[in-house]
Amino acid sequence: MGGILLILAGVASLFVLVRMGLDDRYYAGPVSANFDGERFFNPDRIQPTGLLDFLRWQLSGGREAWPESVPVTPVVPAARIEGERLVVTSVGHAALLIQTQGLNILTDPVWAERTSPVGWAGPKRVRAPGIRFADLPKIDVVLVSHNHYDHLDLATLKALWERDRPVIVTPLGNAALMARVGIDAVARDWGQTVGIAPGVSVTVERVQHWSSRWGQDRNRALWGGFTITAPGGAIYFAGDCGYGDGSAFREAAAARGPYRLALLPVGAYEPRWFMRYQHMDPTEAVSAFRDLGAAQAIGIHWGVWQLTDEAIDAPPRDLATALGAAVIDPARFPALLPGESLDVPPLAAEPGPSR
Repeated sequence: MGGILLILAGVASLFVLVRMGLDDRYYAGPVSANFDGERFFNPDRIQPTGLLDFLRWQLSGGREAWPESVPVTPVVPAARIEGERLVVTSVGHAALLIQTQGLNILTDPVWAERTSPVGWAGPKRVRAPGIRFADLPKIDVVLVSHNHYDHLDLATLKALWERDRPVIVTPLGNAALMARVGIDAVARDWGQTVGIAPGVSVTVERVQHWSSRWGQDRNRALWGGFTITAPGGAIYFAGDCGYGDGSAFREAAAARGPYRLALLPVGAYEPRWFMRYQHMDPTEAVSAFRDLGAAQAIGIHWGVWQLTDEAIDAPPRDLATALGAAVIDPARFPALLPGESLDVPPLAAEPGPSR
């Protein structure tokens, strides 16, 4: 009996040590409106579903089949876009190249094949990047919204850092993760602003989401969207988020609008009972577009990795339906494929409502 108890004690100790090893404190700071001294939280205290619901989802079936791969024709973007002209090229998922004012801004860059803690398992890329890494122009600014693997890939960030030394802006806690591989980043809380160039700044925005790299480190780092304030009109990048009550988008619009462009997630939304607090569906993305009062939007976060249950072509199809129901011109809100670009129209002096 003593031997069995000793074995059980050893297993229990190992379990505790593993759990402790998978936890990680990326940030230490004072208690605030979104930080309890240990972990970050959404102000409404609504958190995405947990492990038991995740297992229920994974065991429930109902996932649509995706193709093994879809052809992509990569493009070679311009070296620079000067003045108030604004060109956005989709790399895929939440990775976009934003070019304006002579700046090259890259969002949530991931060139990895898998979005996983390991390279041999996890969701595998179905569409190749719309820009080959070697064809990227010199990158001046990188925005990293949070630490999920489909948004923060350390290998990609390390390669960008070693090649270009860009200014990397991210919410609190994520800079510590990057520092471990020799990357310098600027971490800010919601509502805080970083100057990038004369007349150009980046503000971290509140969004409804969560963070984790290993499960036990849940919400040890903050998540967020971004507003890029620039001559010619502001640009909103949501990163990855649920819709909530829409107040985050309305607050951003009131503080930093009018928005010339909104980059909004439209994919990874089924089943709704599991995803609704962490990922918008296309109907909610249209609501966010209207809340922001943006002149133009682009649908992102779809068609590259199969993260959820919907079919690969469901997001643009459901987006078209939602835009029709809202009586919004679909040209104002396309869902770009990797390699596709949009030359964003100038912001009118009196932007019309998105309704």
